[in-house]
Amino acid sequence: MVTTEQIKALRAQTGISITDCKKALEEALGDEVKALEILKVKGDAAIAKKSDRDLGAGLVVSYIHGLTIGSLVDVRCETDFVAKNPEFKTMAEDVAMQVAAMMPADIEELNTQTFIKDPSFTIGDLIKNAVQKFGERVEIVRFVRFDIAE
Repeated sequence: MVTTEQIKALRAQTGISITDCKKALEEALGDEVKALEILKVKGDAAIAKKSDRDLGAGLVVSYIHGLTIGSLVDVRCETDFVAKNPEFKTMAEDVAMQVAAMMPADIEELNTQTFIKDPSFTIGDLIKNAVQKFGERVEIVRFVRFDIAE
């Protein structure tokens, strides 16, 4: 039987709804590693299903490091309800920090980079988790990085 503590722990780790976490744990017979894999597969399916939706809202966020390096990132979603969500803003700010720190050449490279705040994730995983969490298509559309040393 799946415990409430297991559900809470999986939710805290992923940010995905309690119901989805409970279903994944039940399907995995309480194995948290298998439950994470189940959520990943379901997340991939959700992304595929939402891939043709319009990105009508989003945020442009900035990150400045030491007054010499900075980045701007355009992260889009479907509705302003998600764009105004503090968790969405935090995720976008994390992406801006990643851009400033890791200097990706393009969005494809950015998506494959290990997330500097949690090496168990890539930026692509961060975006997939956002899709599952918010129930909307989420995408990094563009970014720019500035460095006065360059």
